[in-house]
Amino acid sequence: MTDTATTTRRAVVTGISAVAPNGFGTKEFWEGVLEGRNGLGPVTHFDAAGFPVRTVGEVFGDGNLPGVDPRLAVQTDRWSQFALLAADEALADAGVRPEEFSPYDLGVITASSSGGNAFGQREIEALWSKGPRHVGPYQSIAWFYAATTGQLSIRHGMKGPCGVAVAEQAGGLDAIAQARRALLHGDARLVLTGGTEAPLSPYALTCQTTSGGLSPGADPERAYLPFDAASPGHVAGEGGAILVLEDEQGARARGVEAPYGEIAGHAATFDPAPGTPEAGTPVALRRAVLLALADARVRPEDVDLVLADADGTPERDRIEAACLAEVFGPRGVPVTAPKARYGRLYAGGGPLDVVTALLALRDQVIPPTGPAVVADAAYGLDLVVEPRPARLRTALVVARGHGGFNSALVVRALAP
Repeated sequence: MTDTATTTRRAVVTGISAVAPNGFGTKEFWEGVLEGRNGLGPVTHFDAAGFPVRTVGEVFGDGNLPGVDPRLAVQTDRWSQFALLAADEALADAGVRPEEFSPYDLGVITASSSGGNAFGQREIEALWSKGPRHVGPYQSIAWFYAATTGQLSIRHGMKGPCGVAVAEQAGGLDAIAQARRALLHGDARLVLTGGTEAPLSPYALTCQTTSGGLSPGADPERAYLPFDAASPGHVAGEGGAILVLEDEQGARARGVEAPYGEIAGHAATFDPAPGTPEAGTPVALRRAVLLALADARVRPEDVDLVLADADGTPERDRIEAACLAEVFGPRGVPVTAPKARYGRLYAGGGPLDVVTALLALRDQVIPPTGPAVVADAAYGLDLVVEPRPARLRTALVVARGHGGFNSALVVRALAP
């Protein structure tokens, strides 16, 4: 497929979903975001008394999720179950019946950061306490990063381009970009994409504490304060989003009159190695942002809103703020991070930010970071802490993954 051919296509979002600690389902999630509803609280999935973490973002009680077939629940981890529910919502929202398509025209590309950690921990505990005969047959697949993609492919008969991106928070945007690429090159007509995460099991939380970035705060109102001088780190959360991406011409042909918007541009980079002159600078993140804007054929002054990565650790917040100031100028664009009220969802966070951006474009309102956050003036950001009506057409979503991953994605409203 030539570059000329790909430019005649556009990848549009026709269906969205949301699974988050502050709202289950798109409507409840968006209402929660605009209200500044706090979805953070103490760990309830297990006894966390011995952990240095006191606050997390849980969706709701542990165990089988309502709406998940019990026969499927025993085969899958909670993270895959989130995706199954989210995909059902996104497909219904798009008015898509997969059986009406050729299976090879439908793809599934998702992201995962930690895989089925709770499922894997349970089975390993059975192995060491009872022996190999007590390990179930699904251990071989349920923990694996690509398990969600496989389950969605099987459930909906999607046999076209399939894959998984693993780059922590950045991976969620990378998966959407890969789905866009499949559509632009004509490899699929429709792709389910996005990501979910369920990183709140004992094993998963233990792994996260080694990063040094988790907030130890016990007060849900103060535990996660991105771009605030008092920020103690970020709060881990579970959930995410699955989106339906389609070729615009195909979507219009089947009667879609108003897609949510276009995935207009993307770029990914990797941070310089520690100890090099550029380490600890915004150079790699800035390059990702500028390349994404170039891919979308928009200038910095065309961007109306930035959904920030908002790591919550002072050094990484400083790098992101410096990047945005260099690209857009000091206080040059409104910046928001609604995840301060529901947690950092890793591979699910980027897709949920994309859904947030699309809803912001639809309703012409900038969603708030939250009332508890007081922007540090030294960062030079126009950080939105209360809902702000605005004329919005183009939004930038930024995501970074632990270890050096950077991803930037441009979302654009379609002309009426």
